[in-house]
Amino acid sequence: MYDEEPIKVPRFSEEEGFYTTKNRSKIMSKIRGRNTKPELLLRKALWAKGLRYRVDSKVLPGKPDISIQKYKLAIFVDGSFWHGYNWDERKDTIKKNRRFWIPKIERNMQRDREVNHMLQQKGYRIFRFWEHEVKKNLNSCVHDILAYIDTYPDLPESL
Repeated sequence: MYDEEPIKVPRFSEEEGFYTTKNRSKIMSKIRGRNTKPELLLRKALWAKGLRYRVDSKVLPGKPDISIQKYKLAIFVDGSFWHGYNWDERKDTIKKNRRFWIPKIERNMQRDREVNHMLQQKGYRIFRFWEHEVKKNLNSCVHDILAYIDTYPDLPESL
């Protein structure tokens, strides 16, 4: 099992934000957790290359955005803010409700590490792309995935 102690995330403090809890909740509900534009771009590109996959597979830890069981492959498209892209530098730019957001994002990062560990234990290869990577370098992301698949051991004909 994964041994790192889970980071505790305090409740969101209404006093430290611009919005009431009800308004903040409405705003946050508009943020997509799946089927984001970068995720759809990557899925369409993989489909065009002839790859067939599962989306948000509930049988795998962390419900990868894209998974291909045949190749033991789990692919995530992580949002830059939510998953802590360049965190050491960006952490200091958070001005509002730091007591909530810093532990929240650090817990997300910790959960990503836990999920990676569990998937590796199951023999999966994990690809994590930042949303901006997919938007700017889609071909490079697809190339990385295809390069892995090309090196995957030959499968028996019965599959």
